[in-house]
Amino acid sequence: MSAALPRRAPSDQDSFEPQLVSALKAGYSIPALKADAIAGLTVAIVALPLSMAIAIASGAQPSQGLITAVVGGFLISALGGSRYQVGGPAGAFIVLVAATIEHAGYGGFLTATILAGVMLLGIGYLSLGGLIKFIPHAVIVGFSAGIAVIIGASQLKDFFGLTLAHEPAAFLPKLEALWGARATFSFTAFALSLVCMAIIIALRVARPRWPGFIVAVIFGSVVVWLLKLPVETIGTRFGGIPSSFPLPTLPDLNPETILAVFPAAITIALLGGIESLLSAVVADSMTGTRHRPNAEIVAQGFANIATALFGGICATGTIARTATNIRARAATPVSGILHSLFVLGFILLAAPLASYIPLSALAAILTMVVWNMADKHEFMQILKHDRADTAVLLTTFLLTIFIDLPTGIGAGVSLGAIIFMYRVAQTSAADIANTGAETPTVALKGVLFTGTMGKVADELALVEPKGPKIIVDLDQVFMADASSVPVLMAFILRMRRLGTEVTFFHTKPAVMRVLQRDGVPAELFV
Repeated sequence: MSAALPRRAPSDQDSFEPQLVSALKAGYSIPALKADAIAGLTVAIVALPLSMAIAIASGAQPSQGLITAVVGGFLISALGGSRYQVGGPAGAFIVLVAATIEHAGYGGFLTATILAGVMLLGIGYLSLGGLIKFIPHAVIVGFSAGIAVIIGASQLKDFFGLTLAHEPAAFLPKLEALWGARATFSFTAFALSLVCMAIIIALRVARPRWPGFIVAVIFGSVVVWLLKLPVETIGTRFGGIPSSFPLPTLPDLNPETILAVFPAAITIALLGGIESLLSAVVADSMTGTRHRPNAEIVAQGFANIATALFGGICATGTIARTATNIRARAATPVSGILHSLFVLGFILLAAPLASYIPLSALAAILTMVVWNMADKHEFMQILKHDRADTAVLLTTFLLTIFIDLPTGIGAGVSLGAIIFMYRVAQTSAADIANTGAETPTVALKGVLFTGTMGKVADELALVEPKGPKIIVDLDQVFMADASSVPVLMAFILRMRRLGTEVTFFHTKPAVMRVLQRDGVPAELFV
């Protein structure tokens, strides 16, 4: 007879308690505060130019990137499920943000970000955070590489000092517009971009602990100011950044706007969840800790809602800043909170200095980010060793570049799911080799679902009874869904018509629950 099904004990991975609360409960000391302050300042130095560069590349104002680092960074560290996660604007969002702003305006984009935040809250509180990690690895590598290509193309304008009246967000129209503007090439801007890039690379080799991004930006700004170089700066394009922090305002939430930006909101939520959990996994591998996925997703939800209310762009956990935080020997999530406060201090006290930052220096920074974003080694490994994963990889990569990110991810995930089901179907079967025994046994194995039941049904049809009883051994069946029940019931009824009773042995609790729920009599299980 069936036994009572055991309940799974809740684990730390299911907890919604922020890592900040856990760290403070364990006791917080002055040495820990000192370590967190040093790490927070280090990350802020990295985040300052990067946040502005990402915002500009996204079609937003540089100040909106800094707002995201402050509001999003504060909430992700305060509420998140990763001990060392640092949040803010991410390069992975550039393509999506730019396309959404072009389609729906900045107000529509803010609406989409709030909707995405609500979706993330739903995913987190329904304890679905861990499901995002089941997206195929080839999809993640493919869209990361595709995003890198598109971001790289978006930096060509400022890297070469080109002048365009309008720069399209789509890849091919962008390249056409850039080629059409080739006569406006600025050797001065190009040379400055190369020098800033060389500084970043040289410091990574010779002085890896030095903040290469901020050194390059300071160098570029001082050179432009001293030599009065004719290159575009934050001041000439945007008029600088405000030295005050905006008050929260509610964006357009009328039904028409919500409907128009709903697809973008879904993609923002999906991409934000993937990026944050990938970053948390990287942090775990570097420190030996374990993040709480649902708490992390909930933090992303609150962070995006709050950031949009203050007029910022999408926020998520970022690998570069999180890794910097760990290397700077942060002790607790307080370091991420302090990082956001240091960025706030820059806005309030030193905003006028940002006017001198040349856009070619920021283009050099994002070019370096793009180079590191694409996992080139993993891309080539997939191409060399797995044809099926290669199809998923190239589908995601090419559709992301030539159509858009949602299409690339959707097609990649769908193709990956089909390939997975095919592979599972190949491992599922009914072993009828023992039907000649005194009590014949049919051993089912694998996963019993829609993709495998046709093959199992064909093999069960070959089974002929040899006596009054036949055993179906389910020891090697690890999962079943409702599609398996009609096939099994057809087999049971055929055996009964022939005078043979079917008995199920070694049924796992989860499989038994599905089969009994959908119609297999409970008395057949022993």
